[in-house]
Amino acid sequence: MSGAYDHLVTIGAVEGIAELFGSEGARDYLGEPVTVAAHLLQAGALAEAAGAPPVLVAAALLHDVGHLRAARPDRSVAERSGRELMAGHDNRHGARGAAWLARWFPPAVTEPVRLHVAAKRYLCAAEPSYFSLLSQASVYTLSVQGGPMSEAEAGEFKALPYAADAVRVRRWDDQAKDPSAQVPGFGHFRPLLAGLVAPLGA
Repeated sequence: MSGAYDHLVTIGAVEGIAELFGSEGARDYLGEPVTVAAHLLQAGALAEAAGAPPVLVAAALLHDVGHLRAARPDRSVAERSGRELMAGHDNRHGARGAAWLARWFPPAVTEPVRLHVAAKRYLCAAEPSYFSLLSQASVYTLSVQGGPMSEAEAGEFKALPYAADAVRVRRWDDQAKDPSAQVPGFGHFRPLLAGLVAPLGA
């Protein structure tokens, strides 16, 4: 019975994510020239092309799921889509997305998701040239999300267990905004995600 239950959990989790990619994911992505889903698929493909382990491919693929699914089901579509972030209010989409994903995925997936915004702030402090790589929309959201880290904040971030993984996800995030990119559809990543899903409490 446990095996059948685990199978249903796996199918339900992956199908739920697929639905988000196909519905809310079709919306515009925070002033970028791609949709949210296209951005996430590009990030996942970049991670895969870099030879990243499955947990990091999943983290890259799902890093902005908090824009599609808030931690509370009563959030409005505008809040889920990230429009309030562009209106000057930090929607904490990394933390929300990680909390939602934690029902099925291990910390090696959810922590880079949670920390990918902090990774942007860290890179702005640690690498002077990094800021120039940001898109106009990302520069704006940086100001809403706290701006570059202080030296002390950067030191604390760097010491976190999943900081290096979050930085890798962040770099793929920044590159995944090409409207002409040819990448696999969500179905390509289904087996990878299914292989990482575990029931809550497992």
